[in-house]
Amino acid sequence: MNAEQGSMLVVDDVEANRDLLSRRLQRQGHTVVVAENGRQALERLREQQFDLILCDIMMPEMNGYQVLEHLKADPALRHIPVIMVSALDDIDSVVRCIELGAEDYLFKPFNPTLLKARINACLEKKRLRDQEQAYLKQLQAEQEKSERLLLSILPRPVAEQLKQTQSTIADSFAEATVLFADIVDFTGISTHRSPIEMVNLLNHIFSAFDNLAEKHGLEKIKTIGDAYMVVGGIPKHRPDHAEAIADMALDMQIAISKFNSETGESFSIRIGISTGPVVAGVIGTKKFIYDLWGDTVNTASRMESHGFPGAIQVTDSTYQCLKDKYLLEERGMIPVKGKGEMQTFLLKGRK
Repeated sequence: MNAEQGSMLVVDDVEANRDLLSRRLQRQGHTVVVAENGRQALERLREQQFDLILCDIMMPEMNGYQVLEHLKADPALRHIPVIMVSALDDIDSVVRCIELGAEDYLFKPFNPTLLKARINACLEKKRLRDQEQAYLKQLQAEQEKSERLLLSILPRPVAEQLKQTQSTIADSFAEATVLFADIVDFTGISTHRSPIEMVNLLNHIFSAFDNLAEKHGLEKIKTIGDAYMVVGGIPKHRPDHAEAIADMALDMQIAISKFNSETGESFSIRIGISTGPVVAGVIGTKKFIYDLWGDTVNTASRMESHGFPGAIQVTDSTYQCLKDKYLLEERGMIPVKGKGEMQTFLLKGRK
């Protein structure tokens, strides 16, 4: 908006006064709309936007004071500057208008030069105010974008904690369930595809897994090449963490089957699950991620790497959490790297 020109609403019940003020404003280059009383003025304001309102006080139906009260009570209209132009020249009327939120007060008959100066000052203030609001909206949009980006990397409680402190964030959890999934023979498959094609395939599959993690209320930790890691029970404790992970594992198998049927591919995944204590947190100062540490994490990874294509292998600790509600097949004792002999089970479905 040009500070020298604007859209004006003139409110006065006397036609001669409306015409005189309108002509003066139009000669100054302003666009003018008139209203015969306060109620009509509010109707005009609902129909279009104005940069400035020039309002009389003494009017039938709704006087200038009431118009001011309505304007300043409406969040959508309260920012429009109002100049009261009235024959009332007592100080009480001026004070009341200013207290109700009027930008300025001019006595009738008004001085044309003074009127122009007051109008230009009001328009300049509104221009600066509109500019400030635009900057604030832009800043808010950028803040919301940054917030979404941060929450796509970190759980909300951890993000809030990170914003409040620069120290290392690490929390111990007595029990959580960790899942690792890996695409079988991904290296061999990738030798016959372009890198871009493989990235697109992985993105398709892992995006489906991300949706499942959100559906089951789980926390995705990271992807490492063709491996996918997710955990249940942190950062907010939930007693059914093992069940939620089991449901996701079964849904991941369905998702892979659906992907293969839609694309003609023949991918399969190995899934490993372990339940136990973990430490979770954020370390470092650059390119940080929310990560997990502990024997439970290592064991879940071993369950995946020592499993079968298309199978979900779980530890005895996970079995104890699931045995009452899920179908599990005993695999028996198997040698696990770094762990020795371990009792494992294969998750088949819900009972």
